[in-house]
Amino acid sequence: MAPKPHIEVENLEVYFGAVPAVRGVSFTVLHGEQLTLLGPSGCGKTTTLRAIAGLEKPVAGEIRIDGAPIYSAARDIHVPAEKRGLSMVFQSYAIWPHMTVFDNVAYGLRVRREEAAAIRDKVMRALALVQMQAFADRRASQLSGGQQQRVALARAFVFQPSVLLFDEPLSNLDAKLRADMRIELRELQHRLGITSVYVTHDLEEALAMSDHIVVMRDGLVEQTGTPDEIYRLPRSAFVADFIGSANLVHGRNRRDLATDGLLALETPGGQVIYGNAYGRSAGDELTVSVRTVHLQISPQRPAGDRNVWPARVEKTVFQGDFTQVHILWGDQRLIARCAALDPLPAGQEVFISVDPKRVVLLGT
Repeated sequence: MAPKPHIEVENLEVYFGAVPAVRGVSFTVLHGEQLTLLGPSGCGKTTTLRAIAGLEKPVAGEIRIDGAPIYSAARDIHVPAEKRGLSMVFQSYAIWPHMTVFDNVAYGLRVRREEAAAIRDKVMRALALVQMQAFADRRASQLSGGQQQRVALARAFVFQPSVLLFDEPLSNLDAKLRADMRIELRELQHRLGITSVYVTHDLEEALAMSDHIVVMRDGLVEQTGTPDEIYRLPRSAFVADFIGSANLVHGRNRRDLATDGLLALETPGGQVIYGNAYGRSAGDELTVSVRTVHLQISPQRPAGDRNVWPARVEKTVFQGDFTQVHILWGDQRLIARCAALDPLPAGQEVFISVDPKRVVLLGT
């Protein structure tokens, strides 16, 4: 028996005036799972999150928590935000600088008129979870950005909500702190076993923190899957390029050259590249994705006769742990991302190769 979803979003539509921001988005989130809405600015991910929170009113579709509708266009249901039992962590932290850390976290509990002893117990437990109990009496204005974000997290789950919603909560932090907070936030979410929906445009963040990812574009869902599925088997050119950089190769289907379960694509320049359809239907015109990290460069011709071609280095870009190599391959430019290596001079003749299983057929 399949587990029952905790959150269900079905055919959701949100308009701003006459402009569609979300166009028929559907997904489910299981109990204790973290699902990430990932996409570029303006794709509708934050609007979708705000609709779940009750901060935006959709025009169509349905949202259910534990099977109970909190919004339904068909049944004219729109539960107010404060009655949905959800907590939200904002990009801007939204904490009060004139209050102490304790008072910031306790504020919502006091509004609910809980007893002082219960408030103190809940607040200190929440601060302990984010390692901020020693700062309980400090004013929020005296905290660093990372500490303020921890306070915002403590305030969000002090109510023990059924669902946590995150709107790019780490985007204001510096790169090192953001990487550390990803790990802490993921561990905290696991420890609490709380269901969460997380919005980000940061690929590394989504891959590191998610059980499932919904990739969005122009108010629509492009692809849904685990981080591994999204990365290894993108369905479209947009997903292939957005989820880690990829080379896209277009050409015609050479069914006469297909062999060993592999399809063969011939480029306009005459090169033949073998790849895997992974169960997808292949028409007469094909587009395949080759991730920059899977393209190998060698000064000598490697063994094998499939997916090995002569090429020429156009330029190299040193980027610390890796080097980005721009390659001229016939009449097409490709990019390879290699472990840091000795600079290859522009114009050097090399061989490039790629394992056919790393060449993925994309949908139209």
